[in-house]
Amino acid sequence: MHPFEEKTIQSKGIFKGKIIDVQVDDVVLPDGNTAKRELVKHPGAVGVIAITENQKIVLVEQYRKPLEKALIEIPAGKLEPGEAPEITAIRELEEETGYTTDKLTYIGSFYTSPGFADEIVYLYITNQLKLLEEKVPGDDDEFIEIREFTLEEAVQLVQEQRIHDAKSNYAVLYLQLHQHVWLQNESGDE
Repeated sequence: MHPFEEKTIQSKGIFKGKIIDVQVDDVVLPDGNTAKRELVKHPGAVGVIAITENQKIVLVEQYRKPLEKALIEIPAGKLEPGEAPEITAIRELEEETGYTTDKLTYIGSFYTSPGFADEIVYLYITNQLKLLEEKVPGDDDEFIEIREFTLEEAVQLVQEQRIHDAKSNYAVLYLQLHQHVWLQNESGDE
């Protein structure tokens, strides 16, 4: 048991949605006082760093209503109940980009906003893409544009805050740190 653990006295669901559920927990704090915690429950998600054979990063641009603007992001999506993250990763890659792969490498995972949400994102990478012969239908309410950028262009997009979400920023940083493994150098060697 952690010395700062907060013990739940009562939990009340206040919203059940398509993507998230929201609950309010009454907790006992380490000093014996009580507090309320508003919690967002999320099934988890995946993100895929997809690299073409000509060393471009496949990204998608889409409008994000909570921000009232469009962002450029890595392909990503929500885990379905009982679905393994690597299956979600391939499904989202196919739906959002028209590419598939037989080789995904797991990079790691991270919590997006642990102060109020339990959402975890599993991150994968592939540089072995295959274009699908037939387009896989995506979500009915998702409108995206597929874009491809060099690492240098992606870094510039981060600086311009056009890439401005945690998973995509993480992906660009990861590629900067590991480009010798995933991107060819100028001589064409990997």
